[in-house]
Amino acid sequence: MEKVIGLVTCNYSAKESGPLSASRPVASMPFLGRYRLVDFALSNLVNCGIRTVGMVMPYNYRSLIDHVGSGKDWDLDRKNGGLFVLPGSAFGTSRTGARFLLRDLLHNKVFFTRSTADAVILTSANFVYNIDLDEVYAAHKESGADVTVVTRSSCGTFDDAVRFDVENGRVKGVHNGVKFGECMFLDCFVISRKLLLDMFEWYAPTDYLDIFEAMAGDFGRINVQTFEFTGYVAPIFTKRDYYKSNMAMLDMDVQDDLFPEERTVKTKAHDTPPAKNEVGSRVTNSRVSSGCRIYGNVSDSILGRDVIVEPGATVRSAIIMQGCVIKTGARVENAIVDRNNVVSAGTELRGTPEDVLVKEKPSE
Repeated sequence: MEKVIGLVTCNYSAKESGPLSASRPVASMPFLGRYRLVDFALSNLVNCGIRTVGMVMPYNYRSLIDHVGSGKDWDLDRKNGGLFVLPGSAFGTSRTGARFLLRDLLHNKVFFTRSTADAVILTSANFVYNIDLDEVYAAHKESGADVTVVTRSSCGTFDDAVRFDVENGRVKGVHNGVKFGECMFLDCFVISRKLLLDMFEWYAPTDYLDIFEAMAGDFGRINVQTFEFTGYVAPIFTKRDYYKSNMAMLDMDVQDDLFPEERTVKTKAHDTPPAKNEVGSRVTNSRVSSGCRIYGNVSDSILGRDVIVEPGATVRSAIIMQGCVIKTGARVENAIVDRNNVVSAGTELRGTPEDVLVKEKPSE
């Protein structure tokens, strides 16, 4: 895909902000122990041959820059093209559905004007899915559409997702909030570079809007077509979404769908030793990352790198992030423990499947 460039927008925050997203952007949220949410967006782009990718950064970009770096792990550290770290507008947006803020795009107009690409694929980072964007681009070219949006029939109700009204494959309207079975926008679309630059001129006075909000009155003259994706999708907007999507990965069928051999999900490389289950430990139906040492009991859980579960400790139906220590006799159940926490000996952290307990990252 030589004549296409990519853009990942990260300058937005969760509407339902909580301790997990208080100190990091949504795009750098850990996923399945070893990944970050942005890995899926970046991997989808580079797996189809795109080698010029811009990332619109939020103001709290430290963790994102630390993870992505120069883009080496995604083969984006190159002389021609590569990864471009782009500034976002101050504080971005937390408005429902606004992931492609016009102001962010206008601030980085030079990224598009200096390119000779025919088209741009734009995506956000709060949907977890693995898609062949070659197929999306081919469908876009074949249909003759001005814009092609990636959609899926919604698997639930998501107040922060965007819904399209569709008639014969063409978008007629856009709304915030999606219910089960409705046409949900997966925050990924293809547009010609020339048309995108034209839109910058048309909609400049409304730069506080999302690009689809701005073009809502123009669906009659702008041909926006849908591309229906049928694979696994995990929308992540709330604490509950985050917990459920991680727990779903313990189903091997779901994991196989999200991580096909032909389209690997790339992430930052870490030189850590394999996990070790010590004598007397018990681990069942769990995803344990490298560097972990397990002495106690772990079941139906996801452990990030370098987690230690001491003898007599129990972890069940929980997400334990990198660098945590679960001390002797502690019990963690239906909980999310943010990175570098130490759960004291004999402590019990217990939520419910409907109301997961979150232990926030300790202050540095």
